[in-house]
Amino acid sequence: MNRFKGRDLLTLRDYSIEEVGQILEKAADVKRNPQAYRKALDGKTLAMIFEKPSLRTRVTFETGMTQLHGHAVYISPADAGLGKRESVPDVARNLERWVDGIMARVFAQKTVEELAANARVPVINGLSDDYHPVQALADFQTIREAAGTFKGIKLAYVGDGNNVTHSLLLAASRTGVSISVATPPGYEPRKDIVEEATRSGRETGCVVDVSNDLGRAVKGAHFVYTDVWASMGQESEAEKRKAIFAPFQVNARLMSMAGTDPWFLHCLPAHRGDEVTDEVADSPRSIIFDQAENRLHAQKAVMVLLMGE
Repeated sequence: MNRFKGRDLLTLRDYSIEEVGQILEKAADVKRNPQAYRKALDGKTLAMIFEKPSLRTRVTFETGMTQLHGHAVYISPADAGLGKRESVPDVARNLERWVDGIMARVFAQKTVEELAANARVPVINGLSDDYHPVQALADFQTIREAAGTFKGIKLAYVGDGNNVTHSLLLAASRTGVSISVATPPGYEPRKDIVEEATRSGRETGCVVDVSNDLGRAVKGAHFVYTDVWASMGQESEAEKRKAIFAPFQVNARLMSMAGTDPWFLHCLPAHRGDEVTDEVADSPRSIIFDQAENRLHAQKAVMVLLMGE
């Protein structure tokens, strides 16, 4: 029996330690044995709603559906007009009559929650202001591939306590990877998410640490992760953030502070010269394109589990 069939993926908060483990096992199998899944979603259709532009999210979901023998329909911001041209509940009630699943890349978490509340087909969060669950799943698939295990691994995240940080905290707590976050004062991740990750981490051995101390965060880290300083929708803050976040740039000096020759992670797109230098992004220890590839495999696993038989 498929315990995932028909469920939504809005945030990893809704998935247990065991379930996140099962998704990651499925992602590894999908990558290892693609031919076994070549008709897993035969004849099924995924609607892809975009309020924000995307390279990785669109290409990996669309390619994933093709490789699973299904079909994906791209819905642009103008086509959907969520909450403007048409209400979110009405969009959901239309789409559920035509498709087998909905992926939405939106500005507000409330939007994917409204879609899920009004659609009888699975809704997958392709990114919102609060969470980026499919990215975190791909990230932890990449971490396990590089390190060979989750046991005894430390991940350091440096930069803005944003949607990616939130999902990394939740994924770490469910896999047993310890996570240390360093942000400028006032840019920490949400307290309720840190508290939940800390609680779940007690079961898996994940130690959660959030501070404004770069040295403390990266010391002993096996992986160092960063993201853009100003996300889509925060363009007006970009210059102000540049000055505040400049000391948090991931460069050779910061990587050396780990003392472990860590791997470098970034969810992309990267603003080279801002949050990361070319020297780090292009180094032999950079696995950012492995992460990008694993978006395809992790998302195929999610779609097979939520939309398959």
